[in-house]
Amino acid sequence: MRIALVTAKAARDLDDDLPPLFDAVRGRGHEVTIADWDDAAVRWSDFDITLLRSTWDYSQRLPEFLEWASRASTQTQLCNPLPVIRWNTDKHYLHDLEKSGVAIVPSKFIETGDDALASIDAFLAQHACDEFVVKPSVGAGSRDAQRYSRKQRDDAVAHARRLLEANRSVLLQPYLDRVDEHGETALIFFDGRFSHAIRKGPLLHKNESPTRALFAAEHISAREPSAAERALADKVLISMPFAQTLLYARVDLIQDAAGHPVVLELELTEPSLFFAHATGSAERFADAIGRLKP
Repeated sequence: MRIALVTAKAARDLDDDLPPLFDAVRGRGHEVTIADWDDAAVRWSDFDITLLRSTWDYSQRLPEFLEWASRASTQTQLCNPLPVIRWNTDKHYLHDLEKSGVAIVPSKFIETGDDALASIDAFLAQHACDEFVVKPSVGAGSRDAQRYSRKQRDDAVAHARRLLEANRSVLLQPYLDRVDEHGETALIFFDGRFSHAIRKGPLLHKNESPTRALFAAEHISAREPSAAERALADKVLISMPFAQTLLYARVDLIQDAAGHPVVLELELTEPSLFFAHATGSAERFADAIGRLKP
């Protein structure tokens, strides 16, 4: 097959997954090209499979990115498919998961036109948390996300207002402090089958401004997920509003105050897959790609 691995110009040298995946796919006899999603010179009809990998600038250019994905999906087999991309690039999907009975980090959205101060005060009255997080509903790599204490409410309100003034919905979540010790667990699936998991250290630190880089620096190590984490991740996969099994999925979990796993994010668009921390994982993904039927 002719396969495009899709990235962004700014991410090409930052995506540690690209070289091993390129080698693994090419090693199975496929023709592989690395292409930037916004490169007007690329003819997407030249490819049987167009696989999103590190399009990490999409959150700053979402309408343009979705327009590209819509156009490309008429010319090639886009993975994951366009309806999945549309759903997953906005964290309002968390409410869909919650309605399906999936345990998530408690989440409240402030929409454009809402009063940021009143919304944050109502959120703090509802949740007995010492700290909370303000982030955009469309975001990646912890960009524009920040952790606040209750004493920093005014700063949080100013942050939320800046996002709203930029026509961006805001997501409020309690800061679940077990993440400081336990970190996040990211479970990675290929073709609906569990491949491997990693531990990601905490990304949001006290009194630290949001990253302006493409993504926040991450501290990654291999992890064996618990039975409870595996069960929750499996429930997430069957709760998604899509009939087909997806080529790839990453379920990011943290622990609540009682030590139970809850969903922080579900990554179906352009997740890092951390091949370096799981021997054979790039090859497993390449095999899953090879099972696709253009």
